Amino acid sequence: MEATEVEGMLLEAKESMEAARNYRRELQQRLLGLTQARGQIKESAAQTRDALQQHFLDVKRAVTKLLDERLGALMQQVDAIEQENIKPLDDCQKLLEQGVSTAEDLLKEGEIAVSCKAGAHQQLCNFTNKALHIQLDSLPEIPSLVEVPCLSAQLDDSFLCVARNHISSHCMVASRAPVQIESLIERPGGILVRWCKVDDEFVAQDYRLQYRKNASNHFEDVYVGSETEFIVLHIDPNVDYQFRVGARGEGRQEWSPWSVPQLGRTSLVPHEWSAGFDGYSLSSRRNIALRNDCPCKGVLYSKAPTYFCGQTLTFRVETIGQPDKRDCIGVCVEKQCGFESLRRDQAVCVGTSGAVYVNGKEMTNQLPPVSPGSTVTFDMEVVNLGPSNNNEGTNHKLRVTISSNNREVVFDWLLDQSCDSLYFGCSFVHPGWKVLVF
Repeated sequence: MEATEVEGMLLEAKESMEAARNYRRELQQRLLGLTQARGQIKESAAQTRDALQQHFLDVKRAVTKLLDERLGALMQQVDAIEQENIKPLDDCQKLLEQGVSTAEDLLKEGEIAVSCKAGAHQQLCNFTNKALHIQLDSLPEIPSLVEVPCLSAQLDDSFLCVARNHISSHCMVASRAPVQIESLIERPGGILVRWCKVDDEFVAQDYRLQYRKNASNHFEDVYVGSETEFIVLHIDPNVDYQFRVGARGEGRQEWSPWSVPQLGRTSLVPHEWSAGFDGYSLSSRRNIALRNDCPCKGVLYSKAPTYFCGQTLTFRVETIGQPDKRDCIGVCVEKQCGFESLRRDQAVCVGTSGAVYVNGKEMTNQLPPVSPGSTVTFDMEVVNLGPSNNNEGTNHKLRVTISSNNREVVFDWLLDQSCDSLYFGCSFVHPGWKVLVF
């Protein structure tokens, strides 16, 4: 056998061995995934059993307590009716017993008077006078049996039937939640959570998103509403967070089972306004800027160029002040002092009237005027133009999309040089404007 043939066979054998290693690695990964799937079924089944047992135990206690309270209330009613109606009979009984005692005493005196020979006339007179004063013909009336209460319990046998129907349909076991998290997208200082229905027959009225920072903490509500996505803010960079979502069916009060929890994190530092700029007060996280009463001329910029192409930059106007044509919010290549607004070269901005300015020039297309709660979003992507024919020509372009109140403006922004990241900024002449950036 020639050496070249041996080398070829050796190379083929090594390739087969490498393929076998890769195959083994893939199978092991699938085995790991299968183990995780099996563990999810086992753990969720155990948790469901515990939840059902605890729930029905709580229901039993609650129902027993309610039945005991109802029985006690009914017993009190019986006692009250009995006491209220027995008292007149007791009074009548005392009167009758007094009459019987008086009659017996009178009989004894009469027997003595009749049997007495000495002084019989006087004793008979005394007895007769006493009998006349007692009024032996006056008898007290007593109520008939139909006139006094005859207590009874009106037992509702239908309660068991109604309870049986409710109990037979009380609670359900679901193999899968009707809503699952679709994606977790990192944002500067936040995570965009998107979810979707996996049960076509389930009609969702509201969704409920929860999160927690680590497994030892309790889940907290972060969103309840009809949207199928939400940006969770105030997320620490490079820290794992767990998210889950539930839904409420149309016309129902209870929430569905929770989706499979998903881990998400962001590596992007949060957007921050520059601190120490006269005329603006910042929140503790420096993502909210409030135009205060201090005199101010100029632009409040971001702390750093933290906006990158391919991301979405969002401004939400929390409150508004008196508008001015110089008011604006937007992005720029670099910080430049000495300008009253971002209506200048190498900047793109939106005025509070909805006007859009590119490199200081107003565009024909406009957005709706800014109002409390308005959001203005910037999305940018690089457009490759290829090399310029001359060294001084512009060969850098960004495709810009600005959206506000369901309207958007799309245009190309020409730059003198490539720019990996941008600053953002705002300027307001009058106090009262508050802007959140994320």
